[in-house]
Amino acid sequence: MRGGGGSPGRSGAGRVLVAVYGTFALAAGARAAVQLATRFDEAPVAYLLSAFAAVVYIVATVGLVRGGPGGRRLALVAISVELVGVLAVGTLSLTDRAAFPDETVWSAFGRGYYFVPLVLPVLGLLLLRRTGQNSPPPKSPPPKSPPPKSPPPTSPPPS
Repeated sequence: MRGGGGSPGRSGAGRVLVAVYGTFALAAGARAAVQLATRFDEAPVAYLLSAFAAVVYIVATVGLVRGGPGGRRLALVAISVELVGVLAVGTLSLTDRAAFPDETVWSAFGRGYYFVPLVLPVLGLLLLRRTGQNSPPPKSPPPKSPPPKSPPPTSPPPS
């Protein structure tokens, strides 16, 4: 099914995107778990941001797979948060290096991951837009029938 009204993750491009989101959720989550458990004192902000990124990737994956209006909304919110996060953390990590003594998934716009974290939300938003254009309009309830018309007023008989 190409870009149907169901799940954005069912098209060819959607499946690839879901796989990449799932991989990043796993990678960011595992990385954050190890860093938080073993080196939290070294760079707590960076490690907590990596954990947050993992949660965002999980939510985006679930939304893309789930489909339907609720899944699309969930994916849209998660992917929008991801894009803002990548841009904000990417900028801050380059301008205030002291705040990021260790890298996060989103540091330097995802340079450590070949900039995939920067490109991924753009592709996700494009997929949601493309599949949203192909989806059927939402079903609306049938129109209510108008109230019955009252008979026209009768005029009095002539005298």
